[in-house]
Amino acid sequence: MPLEVGTEAPDFTLNDSNKQPVKLSDFRGDKNVLLVFYPFAFSGICTGELCQVRDEIQQYQNDDVQVIGVSVDTPFSLKAWAEQQGYTFPLLSDFWPHGEVAKAYGVFNDKAGMAVRGTFLIDKQGVVRYAEANEPGQARDQESWKKAIAALS
Repeated sequence: MPLEVGTEAPDFTLNDSNKQPVKLSDFRGDKNVLLVFYPFAFSGICTGELCQVRDEIQQYQNDDVQVIGVSVDTPFSLKAWAEQQGYTFPLLSDFWPHGEVAKAYGVFNDKAGMAVRGTFLIDKQGVVRYAEANEPGQARDQESWKKAIAALS
């Protein structure tokens, strides 16, 4: 089960596609975070979802909101995927310990060894304000993300 709305988001530090550490709590007091877990880079539905974020970035990311993608892929594959697709938001590697952050958020599929499609909107105080989880093969309705972001304003 994914984390529930109203709970404190577990802090984490993961490397981005350039192997630079990104810490969730560094955004506290400064920006809300739209945390988007996805199964694998280069897969069809994941590419479609993140390309929609890329193409409509102004509806997701602004002075008050930072988009962050997370998967169990290595930083090397995330870098290649980001360059291929033109993603400008950070993609973080939950590769090792394998899926630990996805597990903390309740969106790790133990049998498949990957994150499910979990989305969390975390406010500036570190509290989950929106949460959803879709199984592999089920694309997310991103209109609900936009509504949740608008509701924070």
